[in-house]
Amino acid sequence: MLKVLHTAALLAALVGLSACGGGGGSGPGNFNPPSSGGSSSSGPQWQAGVYAPESELKNFCESPRSGIDEFTGRSFPDKAGSANYEKLWLRSWSNDTYLWYDELDDIDPAGYGVLEYFALLKTSVRTPSGAFKDNFHFHQDTAEYKQRTQSGVESGYGIEWKFSAVSPPRKLQIAFIEPGSPADVAGLKRGAEVLEVDGVDFVDGGDVDAINNGLFPSEAGQSHDFVFETVAGERLDVTMASADVQITPVQNAQVIETEQGRVGYVQFNSHIALAQDQLIDAFELFVNENATDLVVDLRYNGGGLLVLASQLGYMVAGDANTNGRTFEQMQFNDKYPSRDPVTGEQLTPLEFVDKRIDYDRFVETSQNLPTLALNRVFVLTTGGTCSASEAFINGLRGIDIEVILIGDQTCGKPYGFYPTDNCGTTYFTIQFTGVNDKGFGEYSDGFIPTPTPQFPADVQGCMVEDDLTLPLGNPQEGQLMAALDYMGSGSCPEISGVQGLSQKVEPAGKGLQIKRPDPRYRATILENKLYQQFGRYPGEPQ
Repeated sequence: MLKVLHTAALLAALVGLSACGGGGGSGPGNFNPPSSGGSSSSGPQWQAGVYAPESELKNFCESPRSGIDEFTGRSFPDKAGSANYEKLWLRSWSNDTYLWYDELDDIDPAGYGVLEYFALLKTSVRTPSGAFKDNFHFHQDTAEYKQRTQSGVESGYGIEWKFSAVSPPRKLQIAFIEPGSPADVAGLKRGAEVLEVDGVDFVDGGDVDAINNGLFPSEAGQSHDFVFETVAGERLDVTMASADVQITPVQNAQVIETEQGRVGYVQFNSHIALAQDQLIDAFELFVNENATDLVVDLRYNGGGLLVLASQLGYMVAGDANTNGRTFEQMQFNDKYPSRDPVTGEQLTPLEFVDKRIDYDRFVETSQNLPTLALNRVFVLTTGGTCSASEAFINGLRGIDIEVILIGDQTCGKPYGFYPTDNCGTTYFTIQFTGVNDKGFGEYSDGFIPTPTPQFPADVQGCMVEDDLTLPLGNPQEGQLMAALDYMGSGSCPEISGVQGLSQKVEPAGKGLQIKRPDPRYRATILENKLYQQFGRYPGEPQ
């Protein structure tokens, strides 16, 4: 019998973004909400401790939109209102659905613009590291947000960049390249470093607009000139035209012979539906080749479908470890202990899914997934390991699978939100968290690989640099070599160039900074594209 999956359980499109450095804000690389204009005093008024129902305030706009929404084909819901309506709606909405509503000060909105007021509607409590607990509270123009989330794949060259320094002297290298992409056709390889963009000195040049336009083309068919330095020290002049690149989420699946036995390795870059069959093929290879250990390379995986992460968890751990256990449970604030306040659905745990899923119909099929039934897995990580990738780590830890992290601190995204439009602005405010079978989900600083774990989000493992001098999947590449070494020694390797520092982008120095898309924001765009694919836009009528 086919089992229908709940939308909320199926998607990590709702998995939000939290503290892992940087600030909050309105777009990639800039999460500080800008100031709004003055506000009108007309309409409903603030009264301390009294909250009007949000439904009575929503869509009453200071500048209502008119006509037909091109994305929905329906009339805009806006009605003539005022800035006070918009601010008091934000206040009531936050008081109702914000995960930490009881940590908000009830601030009189008078004297604040709408977006300035929204910036105040978040907790000021900090994590044990000193970072703000809510470090991802932002807004975006609704038309821009919908354009990005509904437009399919983004244009580019098929390059995953590694940003080491965004201000002079800047440093930017290629982390990996999508097969068949413009960068692949141009002969570029992992580790190549950018020297020039459209004739502008990348390292110290001042024309950051030209650099950003070249690195981040706005649409397909834009041609730009680059100069790279390869790992071997050769200068490479390349002209590339941007294209809509089809990603290959699963790459380099192989079995490596070691003194300890056969080890499966798979590079997994994105939790999208396309990855399901590729992961099945990889695990069938591992099973057929009798792999007894496994390395899952998630260092560039920013998230996606949460249910796919649960499938991957099952393929690692098997029936005995996962039967009847929770992969992830959504939790809202204490006003909604058993019901999703946005969808109205009863909260049910997402278990470890052991069947292939028909993603076109949202149903499990009768086809069993392959599994290695392991009690231990090695995971390669960087600051770009986000969201569903972190849920995979957390879900396995919740059923006592030994997870050993090799690499860097993950980005930290245990919280979630439903992007909600009001009067032409889409607001993102944290509304839920995801916890594992043990009820743990507080990793807002990210999971931290450490030889001597002391805190709940510390994970046994080693801080190891992302070695760009060798291809991914090469057993001599730094992180993979460290994982293989650990299997034999049970400890972090003491090898020059392998045990390295945390891979954080260097703080801004003097000079102009280029753009650096925040990995958490990039994950949000991907995940909300998936929500668009599988369900209605949150906050809109059925």
